Amino acid sequence: MKFKNKVALVTGGALGIGGSISREFAKKGASVVIVDINEEESVKNKKRIAEFGGEAEVFIGDVSNAEVIKKMINFAKDKYGRLDYLIQNAFGVSDPDSSLSGSAMTVSEESWDKGMALLTKSLFLGAKYAADELIKNNGAIVNMASVHGLVNQQENLIYESGKTMVIGMTRQMSCDFGPKGVRVNCICPGLIITEKTEKLWPEDSNLRNFFNQQYLVRRTGKPEDIANGVLFLCSEESSFITGQALVIDGGLTIQIQENFGINQAKYALQNPDIPTF
Repeated sequence: MKFKNKVALVTGGALGIGGSISREFAKKGASVVIVDINEEESVKNKKRIAEFGGEAEVFIGDVSNAEVIKKMINFAKDKYGRLDYLIQNAFGVSDPDSSLSGSAMTVSEESWDKGMALLTKSLFLGAKYAADELIKNNGAIVNMASVHGLVNQQENLIYESGKTMVIGMTRQMSCDFGPKGVRVNCICPGLIITEKTEKLWPEDSNLRNFFNQQYLVRRTGKPEDIANGVLFLCSEESSFITGQALVIDGGLTIQIQENFGINQAKYALQNPDIPTF
């Protein structure tokens, strides 16, 4: 896969999955616009890209805001003269005590609006305002969904609903954009260990090993696993693929839950020193 003379815009492109996507595009020859609210980490990622000879620029902004979306698209066009790939990845998963967690009985209207603005409205706005440029260049959109759009977790209404909606939006966008030459797909990652979670769950920790057992390939995911999927969906090698939700989860979601639960219980009994949450 080669992306020379192509331009990719990656929202949430500073750290984690987005950071890896930005670097992998740059390694393959694309110019990258890193969009994030974290200026310090965005600049660090830009420097990492420069160290191996890649090209990247940083745009700081909150993509739940329509004016920010318009400005980031114009920034890419002004800087590089075009836009070929829109990677809509931005969203910080809330911790269990966040106002974005809870059920329909406990989530406030304000929290719902806040979560949906970032999870879904931002994707609508990104596609809306990047459309003309992507159509002109026969580009591609990749939206970041999740296995949480396929299976659900209790007390997590906003995130589960939002990621399910991302899959539906992707399908609809593919119907609308396909005849105009733009393919739209999404990715459903499983548990991906990023810079932040690596500190909490070192590779040799018992808790990390416990999570590894949940995956058929006996490991959790790396940001590069998702980045490779994104690049494939933007490449000529996937030119006949659109409207798809590509699950990259090491086999997590294909397992029968009865067996899955029994196997996890056996592992826990055999390893009583697993830390508790």
